[in-house]
Amino acid sequence: MKRLGSVLLTMVLIAALTLLAACGKNDGAGSGGNGQGGGSSGGSNDGKSSASGGKPVELTFWGDWGGEGQKQFETMVDAFNKSQDRIRVKYVLQQDMITKFLTAATSGGSPDILFWDRWRTSLYAPKNVLHPIDEYMDRDGISRDDFYGEALKELSYDGKLYGLPLTVDARALFYNKKLLEEAGVEPPATWDELREAARKLTKWNGNKLEVSGFSLSDVGLFNMYLQQAGGTMITEDGKTNFNNEQGLSVLRFWDQLLNEDKVYKIGFEQGLGEGQDVFVTGKMAMHYTGPWMLSTYKKYGNELDFGIVPPPAGPNGDRGSVMGGFGLVIPEGSKHKEEAWEFIKWWLANKDNALLWAKTSLNIPGFKPALEDPFFADDPFWKPFLETLEFAKIRPQHPGYSVMEVDGLIPNLQLFMNGDLSAEEALGKAQEQGDRLLRENADVK
Repeated sequence: MKRLGSVLLTMVLIAALTLLAACGKNDGAGSGGNGQGGGSSGGSNDGKSSASGGKPVELTFWGDWGGEGQKQFETMVDAFNKSQDRIRVKYVLQQDMITKFLTAATSGGSPDILFWDRWRTSLYAPKNVLHPIDEYMDRDGISRDDFYGEALKELSYDGKLYGLPLTVDARALFYNKKLLEEAGVEPPATWDELREAARKLTKWNGNKLEVSGFSLSDVGLFNMYLQQAGGTMITEDGKTNFNNEQGLSVLRFWDQLLNEDKVYKIGFEQGLGEGQDVFVTGKMAMHYTGPWMLSTYKKYGNELDFGIVPPPAGPNGDRGSVMGGFGLVIPEGSKHKEEAWEFIKWWLANKDNALLWAKTSLNIPGFKPALEDPFFADDPFWKPFLETLEFAKIRPQHPGYSVMEVDGLIPNLQLFMNGDLSAEEALGKAQEQGDRLLRENADVK
């Protein structure tokens, strides 16, 4: 009987140990294996950690901003990583980023988030290398009205949205307050006022231009002037639309300023020597530039007392400026699309985080609710840009537009400014070359 009791006791002990071992395995899985413990939840479909052992999902964020830009990106990445424990993002600086991205899209190794120059969307979305976010937007109740419509348009192709805007920008007119006060002129609001002010602000010493009233150095701003003249760059059926009365009015205006009023001299900036900023040194009274110059100009304090106004309206009251900027997109090759969306949504569709980005980078965020903060609302330097962004338009979304502008239009505009072509000849040649380039680049290759 003693032996039988010993055997029974042994069997009970073995069963108990077996039960304890089984419970131990279930507890281990619950705390990590199936994502129920430690604040994690399973499945990458809900944007939360699905890694084994409860480890966070690791995302790669590619961008080509180094230096201060890299530090700004890393500030946002660190803030996101500290905000939760399910996802970890790492910023990776890439040179020649687009080439590497296209290679990775076909051979593997694609990043999860990509810093994106928005105008590229119409070029690369047809290649199926970007992932649409419409479903995420609708599911999470993200309103498109909270973003600049033109910026979302630039991130769209064939009815699908491929990202959210990170920054928005547009040119506005910077002016030297001291010079305008001395000349007795007000900041201009129309072309006529701009011309009159520029004439009064210009100073010549014999054949030497000492102070230019207004810069005409960048013929690449033709699109902006054309909008102010009531025109558009290309037609709906993909042909150039500037060899007309609107385009001629722009070149006539430039000709008046350059050759009749002599408010500027070709190559004026370069003639002052390397490293000389004509606006900072008071050699240029007015010029067009964007919000990216605010931090630079503010550094000079009282040495440079400047103001900003929206671009002056054209002859018939039309207003125009070109909206640019960047966005964040999800590559189709990302293995963690839901988690990538969580990061993008946290950064670009949240007022506090969009504002943190604005204060970190001194860029205008694409999320409009952030602009209601006193950081923007109470700063007179931001106000003219916010006003300009309300009427600014993006560049045409034709795949061949950038080639047409750079290779077909701008060279002929430069010949006009140098006096080698008349206005009619310049626009005629630009139309001929531009239409050919638009045809040749109409299909995305």
